[in-house]
Amino acid sequence: MEGTSRYVFLFDLDSTITRQEILPTIARQFGVFEEMSTLTECTMRGELPFKQSFLQRVELLKQIPVSEVCELIGEIQLNEPLVEFIRRHQNRCYIVTGNLDLWIEKLIQKLGMEKNTFCSKALVEHDYIQDVSSIVDKNAVIGQMVLPFVAVGDGNNDAEMIEAAEIGIGYGGVREIAPSVLACASHAVYQEQKLVEFLERLI
Repeated sequence: MEGTSRYVFLFDLDSTITRQEILPTIARQFGVFEEMSTLTECTMRGELPFKQSFLQRVELLKQIPVSEVCELIGEIQLNEPLVEFIRRHQNRCYIVTGNLDLWIEKLIQKLGMEKNTFCSKALVEHDYIQDVSSIVDKNAVIGQMVLPFVAVGDGNNDAEMIEAAEIGIGYGGVREIAPSVLACASHAVYQEQKLVEFLERLI
């Protein structure tokens, strides 16, 4: 039985729930890794606005069938201790990610988080992306939260969510935590098991 904590938990997907960054992993598979890596690094450092960067990264992958991308992402390596935490406390956990709904569909189903995921959305025809219809606004998501929340992430676009959290955690188990996150996080954790142990103490 869960304790008396009133926290809800918001998690970034890339390099937090996953042990690989999703878009660079796809890009490597389909031969556009260098271009994708440059855009990702600029975004992580805050040199390129997330919205602009994300649209450019999607453009690189538009010629790849959505079904192939979805299949690849469905097999991406996960941070299993954190996944188990999310499954145990599913009704209090949310995934907040800029990734597209149609790309991460199988991964979200595997996590059982279809009803608790905020993500970007795209229009698709004949298995190809036509346009991005909306990009997730993490500020709008946190504005919906009524209960105090814990936020976990690593990238520049997680910084405002982490700063607004009662407990904001920069997670550096996969890649370096962005400087903007370190500047506002209440905690920084670098091992997945330590992260889960800390989260369990908040339940």
